[in-house]
Amino acid sequence: MSEIPWWGLPLIAAVFALAGAATVQLVTARSDQLRSRRRRTRRWYEERKAAYVALLAVFERDTYRLRTAYDAGTKPASPLAYVDEVGPALMQVRLLASGPVRSAALAVHLLLQQLHGEMNPAGVSGVQPQTHFRELLTQVPLVMQQFEEAIREELRIEATPPSEAESLNGRARSLLRRQPQPAPLEGSADVRQDLSRDR
Repeated sequence: MSEIPWWGLPLIAAVFALAGAATVQLVTARSDQLRSRRRRTRRWYEERKAAYVALLAVFERDTYRLRTAYDAGTKPASPLAYVDEVGPALMQVRLLASGPVRSAALAVHLLLQQLHGEMNPAGVSGVQPQTHFRELLTQVPLVMQQFEEAIREELRIEATPPSEAESLNGRARSLLRRQPQPAPLEGSADVRQDLSRDR
């Protein structure tokens, strides 16, 4: 028989219990950290997406109003009215966006601000104000497209859906591979009763 002191077994049990408790604490802390990181990432994504969509909507509305005013031959809204409308959405994007998105948003904003100013904001000599206004107005969709591309790149928005293999995780794939179980026959309870009677 080996010589184990009376306090050896309780000490070993206590060490294993402490090691188990420490492992559980570490796993729980790691899980909480990952969950918190996922929550922050989701919130980061949602905040930016909402801010970008709001600003894009303001830009689209204003471009439509400018085009309608030009077609009707009326003067567009004042620059102050435009700044009042675009201000909150633009400030949110300026606070949240990365450098390329912020620059693209400001490029659209400056172009629309020019269009709300005098009919010939750049003072181009030899060019009629209406012609210059129309040329600036046709540039808005191009600058907006650059803004949208910067947003897609920052938020990693893909134009095509992910492939089927990427979208299915391991568990879903295993569920798809599983064969369906045959349904029990109707009246199987009666058959079992008949078999037991025959015996």
